[in-house]
Amino acid sequence: MMEEELKNMDVQPVETQNLATPDEPVHSSDSLQPSAQVVAPKRYPWYYVKRFDRYIIKNFLGTFFFAILLLFAIVVMFDINEKLDAVLTAPWKATVFQYFLNFLPFVLSQFSPLFTFISVIFFTSRLADRSEVIAMLSNGISFHRLTLPYLFSAAIIAAGSYLLSAYIIPPANVERIAYTNKWVKNKEVIYGDNIQLQVKPGVMAYMARYDNTTRSGFRFSLEEFDGNTLKSRLTAESVRYDSVGLWTLRNYIIRDFKGMKETMTRGTVMDTLLNIDPRDFLISKNDEQTMTSPELKEYINKQKARGVANIKNFEIEYERRIAMTAAAFILTIIGLSLSSRKVRGGIGLNIGLGLLLSFSYILFMTVTSTFAVSGYTSPRVAMWIPNFVYIIIAAVLYYRASR
Repeated sequence: MMEEELKNMDVQPVETQNLATPDEPVHSSDSLQPSAQVVAPKRYPWYYVKRFDRYIIKNFLGTFFFAILLLFAIVVMFDINEKLDAVLTAPWKATVFQYFLNFLPFVLSQFSPLFTFISVIFFTSRLADRSEVIAMLSNGISFHRLTLPYLFSAAIIAAGSYLLSAYIIPPANVERIAYTNKWVKNKEVIYGDNIQLQVKPGVMAYMARYDNTTRSGFRFSLEEFDGNTLKSRLTAESVRYDSVGLWTLRNYIIRDFKGMKETMTRGTVMDTLLNIDPRDFLISKNDEQTMTSPELKEYINKQKARGVANIKNFEIEYERRIAMTAAAFILTIIGLSLSSRKVRGGIGLNIGLGLLLSFSYILFMTVTSTFAVSGYTSPRVAMWIPNFVYIIIAAVLYYRASR
């Protein structure tokens, strides 16, 4: 009976695959390669910016700009009170557009480390007071990882501060200083005595006096040397500056020396091109603030080649702009290390300590700049002394905070 039913059924033979043969070893299922591999999704740079990164960056930069606006209001009130006579006398358009619109970016550049430090102290203390920092650390975020968005925000502030101080603010300072010279107090140097400088290697110029109001100089001489030997000497009773490099000599005498032979040439008027500009020897206060960093570097090199001695302020300003960039990172680390822990006294203690440290940094940089003016150190060393000291402070505080 069973045999007849099996015969009536349409049974197809089953094909066996991957059966082991004596010549072929059996492979386990774990070693089988999948027919299609899973491709990991492409990660874009912003994928690695976590939500807490964006939260910290937004709070950092937001507090920074809020502190700027708040301090601007205070600075404007004090500055108006100090220059009240000029504000009442000068046209309001000149006061607003020529002075204040150029003065506020200058304040931002000068006190950028202060703004940065106060911002870090203020908003990090609030995070710690609300136990948000503890929540981040308890969720597996290390203190070093927590530092990254702070450094990113500091890099944005440092780059913006350098661009402002090196390229944008100097042209604005020209308008600001022109306003103060006209309406507040004229600090422009308009004359000089016993001026001597090198026009080019081997050529020395001298003027007994120069008056920039008339653009005229008196008792002018130009001497050319070949080593220690005098080749020629030009003297003139007066000289007048007409345009860039063009000088007009009056009542001049030229003496050429060839061995023991001397040739003399006299004349009434002669135009000559000299690589001299009045601002090369008439240096007014704050002139260094009106030059961009490339112009400042070129001016320093040119004045050094001419043997001009009073260029310390220019060198200090050039080095200060670079040193201020590093200050944003240093003070950010100090601020984070001080304010990341919740303290019993609240955020007032952290803010007070932050103000003390930030003002001490600015004061320290002002004091060390006098070392360069006095010749005790170079301008570069003088500007970086505060950074070296505060780097040590930042390293100690960061080590203690990350433990």
